[in-house]
Amino acid sequence: MKFNTAKRHMREGSKNIFRNGWMSVASIGAVTVTLILVGVFLAVVFNLNKFASNVESDVEMTVYLDPTLGQDQVQAMQGELESVDKVGSVTYSSKEEQLNQLMEDMGQTEWDLFEQDNPLSDAYVVKTSNPHDTAPVAEEIGKLDGVDNVNYGEGTVENLFTVSKYARIIGTILIVGLVFTAIFLISNTIKITIIARSREIGIMKLVGATNSFIRWPFFIEGLLLGVLGAIIPVALVLGGYYYLSNNLTDNISIGFVEILPYAPFAFQLAGILLAIGAVIGVWGSVMSVRKFLKV
Repeated sequence: MKFNTAKRHMREGSKNIFRNGWMSVASIGAVTVTLILVGVFLAVVFNLNKFASNVESDVEMTVYLDPTLGQDQVQAMQGELESVDKVGSVTYSSKEEQLNQLMEDMGQTEWDLFEQDNPLSDAYVVKTSNPHDTAPVAEEIGKLDGVDNVNYGEGTVENLFTVSKYARIIGTILIVGLVFTAIFLISNTIKITIIARSREIGIMKLVGATNSFIRWPFFIEGLLLGVLGAIIPVALVLGGYYYLSNNLTDNISIGFVEILPYAPFAFQLAGILLAIGAVIGVWGSVMSVRKFLKV
């Protein structure tokens, strides 16, 4: 395509937005409203996935050792645990450390009598490389000599993984459904603006204009409509998420409850919304004008 021709298409595509007046406003409004919903929903789903990942990453097992083991055997056990397939990390926890933690959690006054005669066992805190491997790894570790008991929250952990799995699946389905709904609504709105100019397209076709010559201004127009409609959603995403990242985090003290950091997530989400707006605008224009090129 020659430069002058490309310049002409850009100029005509831009002018068409102002020529169509309220139809262009309607198209931009449809893009804006729909992308606001898409942006909010994407932010919620991505942060829920982050929350679920944080919870899963905190899953660990406590391997309690046989109280009759000597100190050398206790130390040797770390190597055995690290050699188990799919084990990510192994941290030693002496019975004194466990007692201190228990006293802190339950109240020291109730446990003062045990300070002189600690009934707990030495233990290792084990995390798997993949949290979903916790149950089979715990079963394998439980068979090792010198292991008295393995506790990883059996039952609760499996339910947690199941809930996280279905939450991700449902979130993905809803996002895809919302995006396709956005495509349908916005494309139909843009189609109305082009249908209103079907006579113009027919005349250009009859006087010898090629399909590409007719199509390109509409391509540019749809692109601009989509991008302009995405500006407000992008501004709301950047501003709203900045407010949440500065205020919500300070009011939550639970370690695994945290939102994704403002940068780069907010800018990535803004880029996604701009891309969706541009693609939907172009798609609606190209697909709508195609039927009028068959003259």
